[in-house]
Amino acid sequence: MPQPKYRKIAVIGYRSVKSSLTIQFVEGQFVDSYDPTIENFNKLVNVHGQDFNLQLVDTAGQDEYSIFPQSHSMDIHGYVLVYSVTSMKFEVVQSLHDKLLDMVGKIVPTVLVGNKKDLHMEVIKPEEGKKLADSWGAAFMESSAKENETAVEVFKRIILEMEKADGNAPPEEKKCVVM
Repeated sequence: MPQPKYRKIAVIGYRSVKSSLTIQFVEGQFVDSYDPTIENFNKLVNVHGQDFNLQLVDTAGQDEYSIFPQSHSMDIHGYVLVYSVTSMKFEVVQSLHDKLLDMVGKIVPTVLVGNKKDLHMEVIKPEEGKKLADSWGAAFMESSAKENETAVEVFKRIILEMEKADGNAPPEEKKCVVM
């Protein structure tokens, strides 16, 4: 059995939308309120037969005027940028992505996540999120941390994006066509 690969992932986004996703993934529970501090979480996850030892840096919530701390770009292998599908603050993720590019200087594996889809009060349509992610060359997903919808898949997707960037993309699934 191969050794687990270590990966460090930063979870960034507007205040109060990203920590619930991280806690749902790590602890399997939904937390309504959260202390806005920087937290580090560790979790072992298996993707395509390979174990990954993840260190998740759940940053303090940002807004468009936040200073992007250098620590958010040091030794980070991938980023999960989270916004709320119920908020007009969608442009905050674009601002954060711009700051990230300024800090890192290159495109890094990223997954853009629209969270809170369980509230059914969509202000930001999935097409808008997908269009923004495509413009970055990033993956896109929608999620509901409350209903534990896709929390695990979000983090598996960023692992796949990091592996692809490292030239270790998993083999494509073979599809069978019967005519």
